[in-house]
Amino acid sequence: MIKPTVANLGIDLGAQQWRRSGPGEQAIEVAFVDALDQRWILMRVSDDPEGRVLVYNEDEWDAFLDGAKNGEFDDATS
Repeated sequence: MIKPTVANLGIDLGAQQWRRSGPGEQAIEVAFVDALDQRWILMRVSDDPEGRVLVYNEDEWDAFLDGAKNGEFDDATS
């Protein structure tokens, strides 16, 4: 299966329960969505809720979390 876009998932972004990384502008928000017989993780920037939304499957999300926990992004710059 090719990874779907938000449009392919057929969901309403405004109806999802978004979790924020923290207060303020440019916080990261994630939502967990069941669609197309699978769980998907959506990620966006809080001050642009209708802008670009990244879609991850569970394996990709687990790899991202492992990388964050293991310091793979500690030297990232803005």
